[in-house]
Amino acid sequence: MTDHAFIELAIQLAKENIEQGGRPFGAVIVKHGIVVSTGVNQILISGDPTSHAELNALRQAAQNLNTTSLKDCVVYASGQPCPMCLAALRMVGVEKIVYAYSNADAEVYGLSTAEIAEKLRLEPHKQDGLSFSQLKPNCDHKLYDFWKQKNM
Repeated sequence: MTDHAFIELAIQLAKENIEQGGRPFGAVIVKHGIVVSTGVNQILISGDPTSHAELNALRQAAQNLNTTSLKDCVVYASGQPCPMCLAALRMVGVEKIVYAYSNADAEVYGLSTAEIAEKLRLEPHKQDGLSFSQLKPNCDHKLYDFWKQKNM
C-alpha cells in the first residue's frame, strides 16, 4: 500500500466514527508496510478526554507488537495530531507522521489545536490559565533512586 492508501484508510475510519457518533478523527499505524493498529477518536463515546485516534492506535500497536517502542512505525492520521498525541508519538519513537487535514483546515469547524500548541511552546510558568509550580516533599525519600534500585 502507498501513503495515499493509508491516509484514505485513516479518513475512512474517521467517517465511520462520525456515523457512530464520534469525532472526525482516525489513525493508522503501519510497520514495514503492514497495518499494525488503527484507532478512532472516542472522547464523546467513552467520556475519556484522552481517547484520541492516535493514542488509541498507539495503545493497540504497543499491545499488538508487544513493545513500547514504535520507532519503525509510521502514523497516518486524518487530522494533524494535537500536542498530546504528538508528545506521545515522540515518546514512543515514531519518526514519521502523515496527516490529511491541518489545524488550518480544522479551525473553521472548531477542531484546531493550534492555540494549545502555541501555548505549549512557552515555558509552563509563562502559559496563560495555568498555575504551575514545584513542591518538594518533606520526607527525604529519593523517589527516582528508589525506582532505580528496584529496576536494576
